[in-house]
Amino acid sequence: MEKVTLTINGQSVSVPKDYTVLQAARQAGIDIPTLCYLKDINEIGACRMCLVEIKGARALATACVYPVSEGMEVFTSTPRVRKARKTVLELMLSNHEKKCLTCARNRNCELQQLAEELNVTDIAYEGDMLNHTVDDFSPSIVRDNNKCILCRRCVAVCQKVQTVGVIDAVERGFNTKIGCSFEKSLNETDCVMCGQCIAHCPVGALREKDSIAPVWKALADPEKHVVVQTAPAVRAALGEEFGMPIGTPVTGKMAAALKLLGFDKVFDTDFAADLTIMEEGTELLNRIKEGGKLPLITSCSPGWVKFCEHNFPDFLDNLSTAKSPHEMYGAILKSYYAEKAGIAPENIYVVSVMPCTAKKFEAQRNELAGTGYQDVDTVITTRELAKMIKEAGIDFAKLQDAVFDSPFGDEATGAGVIFGATGGVMEAALRTVADILTGDSLTNIEYHDVRGTEGIKEASVKVGDLEVKLAVAHGLGNARKLLEAIRRGEANYHFIEVMACPGGCVTGGGQPIQSAKVMAEIDLKAERAKALYAEDKSLTYRKSHENPYIQKLYEEYLGEPCGHKSHQLLHTHYHERPKY
Repeated sequence: MEKVTLTINGQSVSVPKDYTVLQAARQAGIDIPTLCYLKDINEIGACRMCLVEIKGARALATACVYPVSEGMEVFTSTPRVRKARKTVLELMLSNHEKKCLTCARNRNCELQQLAEELNVTDIAYEGDMLNHTVDDFSPSIVRDNNKCILCRRCVAVCQKVQTVGVIDAVERGFNTKIGCSFEKSLNETDCVMCGQCIAHCPVGALREKDSIAPVWKALADPEKHVVVQTAPAVRAALGEEFGMPIGTPVTGKMAAALKLLGFDKVFDTDFAADLTIMEEGTELLNRIKEGGKLPLITSCSPGWVKFCEHNFPDFLDNLSTAKSPHEMYGAILKSYYAEKAGIAPENIYVVSVMPCTAKKFEAQRNELAGTGYQDVDTVITTRELAKMIKEAGIDFAKLQDAVFDSPFGDEATGAGVIFGATGGVMEAALRTVADILTGDSLTNIEYHDVRGTEGIKEASVKVGDLEVKLAVAHGLGNARKLLEAIRRGEANYHFIEVMACPGGCVTGGGQPIQSAKVMAEIDLKAERAKALYAEDKSLTYRKSHENPYIQKLYEEYLGEPCGHKSHQLLHTHYHERPKY
């Protein structure tokens, strides 16, 4: 690639000619502050925090959009630059709700961090305040424009990455705000509750709907048997909330913390991921053998399911009828477990710790009450679990590892663990389906063609006499591309995995929030996924059908995968929703 040479603060830098000044500076290890910038997503120069001085130019330039050129001289910290940045920041703060101590993003706020870095010690301008109504009607997401800085990062992610596009800048001038069409609540749109807007917001203008209070209430109720289950992706990110490096696996510490919080039983959703493979894998085999509707598309991502209901209702019959793993677990806990433990189902309170804000919406769906009770009572995110641990005064980093409770947790398989990464559900299903179709216990069980962070992955796997055509999509924009190609007759598959969030659950909307700068430098998707693949390799069982507790569950209670009992408890249906 053709390169150019420029100098930044007197340092000679050689970079590709299509770089911006910001990219060149970061390559040289020179920090330029940003606020609206999201690498490859929102590069619009709107916030003006990245102003720099370029020799020969009269006006300051926005580094995130200004192209480099041969011989250019850039200065990133002159008095003029520092004064301009500080003034811009002070103007932002002039009409920003400054309730930092009670904000969900206190101490993890990019605006707050910039105020410290730029030595803002007083509010120089007291501007007029617009008192916006807080939109808290969604079961998953709270939108508070009083904290919004109009960076448009949420808009860019919703429109460009997820292609949902339910929010945008509305009104003009001082009255500009981020909103939905016709002043609607998020809950009145086809928002899929994925929470990617939260994960990319630099401040506290977007947050998850708080579900901590009902969990504390249940834990204090002597009549309730409170059980908790944790999704596989949570263990790969929870440590970040306690200062640990990105991708640090904290499975044992997490189990220990949950026990200290007072839960009666601590279970691993990985067990239910194994159960999902048994049901979904059997469903795939049945559709292939009996000429059923293909491709079969996974249904464990509630954001994806809602997206399909709004945008692709013609594919609803392709969705697997299998519930998502935590919903399956809830149904089993309020049926089989209730019988074994001699506890009335109405007294069992199921809490799911999920990396996903859409799970809050999913738990409220009327279709997910196979026992006559909602499968899951409350969903909290990874971030909310961290808040509970801190509130309880638990020193997470110093905890000794604990194990999940039997008989549902300590024998989950590696196949269940990798559910948290894009391609993981597909790989887990292949490990089981391949053994069933060949009649052998195959040893080559790592399907690298479906791993990785490429937006759409295709593979063709020879299993016995059958060539199984596969596709994996993560991020709803990629899912849209894939399904539109199938609609046009340009693609044909047996099995498709779709995850709503880019990277899958490891970068779900409920995971620890990292700054735009960290996300530009570190691939969160890849780093967190490494923890799951490492745990997979360390486990005794790596195929769902080899899990002895899964085998016992079918022998004692369910009968067979996709049988009558399974359909009653573990399967559901979906329906078309209006496109607003």
